[in-house]
Amino acid sequence: MKRSRASSESERREEFHTSSGLPLAPCYTPQDLEAEGFAYERSLGAPGQFPFTRGVYPNMYRSRLWTMRQYAGYGTAEESNRRFRYLIEQGQTGLSVAFDLPTQMGLDSDHPLAAGEVGRVGVAIDSLPDMEALFDGIGLDQVSTSMTINATASTLLCLYVAVARRRGADTRKLAGTVQNDILKEYVARGTYIYPPRPAMRLVTDLFAWCRDELPLWNTISISGYHMREAGATAAQELAFTFAHAAAYVQAALDAGLEIDQFAPRLSFFFNAHNDLLEEVAKFRAARRLWAWMARERFGARDPRSMALRFHAQTAGSTLTAQQPDINLVRTTLQALAAVLGGAQSLHTNSRDEALGLPTGEAALLALRTQQVIAFESGVAGSVDPLGGSYLVEHLTGELERAARDYLERIEALGGTLHAIETGYLQREIQKAAYDYQKAVESGEQVVVGVNRFRSEQKTPVPVLRVDAALERAQIERLGNVRATRDTAAAARALSELESAARSSRNLMPLILAAVEAYCTVGEISDALGRVFGAYRESVVV
Repeated sequence: MKRSRASSESERREEFHTSSGLPLAPCYTPQDLEAEGFAYERSLGAPGQFPFTRGVYPNMYRSRLWTMRQYAGYGTAEESNRRFRYLIEQGQTGLSVAFDLPTQMGLDSDHPLAAGEVGRVGVAIDSLPDMEALFDGIGLDQVSTSMTINATASTLLCLYVAVARRRGADTRKLAGTVQNDILKEYVARGTYIYPPRPAMRLVTDLFAWCRDELPLWNTISISGYHMREAGATAAQELAFTFAHAAAYVQAALDAGLEIDQFAPRLSFFFNAHNDLLEEVAKFRAARRLWAWMARERFGARDPRSMALRFHAQTAGSTLTAQQPDINLVRTTLQALAAVLGGAQSLHTNSRDEALGLPTGEAALLALRTQQVIAFESGVAGSVDPLGGSYLVEHLTGELERAARDYLERIEALGGTLHAIETGYLQREIQKAAYDYQKAVESGEQVVVGVNRFRSEQKTPVPVLRVDAALERAQIERLGNVRATRDTAAAARALSELESAARSSRNLMPLILAAVEAYCTVGEISDALGRVFGAYRESVVV
């Protein structure tokens, strides 16, 4: 049977393609898949079995729904704690913590560079009392917690563990994820502190420590999300995420770990974007790519090392300030793509996030979006419901091939770190972002409410404002911590950490000792910085 072709006169456009530029034919048939080398056992297999294209568990959502994990945090720890409790009461099944920029950058709230940023885009965490307040009344051994933190990931995880230890919880039962993906900060986001190579040491030290101390903890969430937000295409999101994954795995192997000792606790973080079918195919291609990479390149033998588990978040970059209610539709489509693609965990953005931090009402509506998909849409009743679609299988293969091409180029350039240091990845993303913006400005890419179907009617949308008094309160709390702690014990812990940084010792036990001595996030970052130095971004042209 031949692929059907419509005449050009009957079509709305001369060419059709996905949002990432993959060409679309009018129709796909079994012959198309055969020509592309599609073979059921090799390309798909059964859910829960290599190459995991159809899902990492045999029954997927028939056994357990994805974790509904709304990203939240602002102001002080007490403010964020109230939001956490509210969302848990409304049916949220996991916590996801947003930290403010000073915390992400290793700056205490009273640092001059932190002025005006304390508690603005996340919660301010300076020391152990802040972390205790953040999780007040929440059983850490009864909830899964995700922390979106990178440069200071080791310190924030140690703060979390310290809170659990003070409460007498069994830390071996703690479950959650720390993002801990520093490489994408150099490529797309910018919250780095140290140069890439010493920063990688912190990543692998955390891997090794969690293997023994926190066996249920996901030690990294290798993130394509932020690169997609910066303008990457779906294929680039896949390729650059797996390039980073390869660098982390190799660093861990070089540090003496065995692949099956740490790979089962690796997790991934992807963007759920607008192009529904391309996004479903992207998630399926991601699982297949990782399965082959883990087994063939790195020699994994444990199936858990080959099974890619991922969190998805709807695309913040697609939200518009114009006609913000339309964002509800965008988020619903994006969330549906993540579920059809087999996500293990999902955050849905709120309709007001193009204007500011989400209000409680908007965050609740975003959570309800997930609940409607889970309990009313019917899509969770069957595993990989779009599997076998000629178009979806074609797109899955095309995205995998495009990602592999990029990975080969990166290896030819000398590997991931070299590609970052020379600006190759950054340039590719910048070009993709530029091409997309040109398409929007020309009208080729329609954005409803922005360049088509505009409305002059202004709909008032409540916006959450962070009270400036919260910053003053946070700084006062920080001063009290410094004034009441054992100064000698804190100084000794920092000195021992700095000394260990000059050796090859695992730094996690030293960081944990420092946070338990009430050392601050900024003090710990500075101690490491005196050894590691600071990263200065190279100009990308």
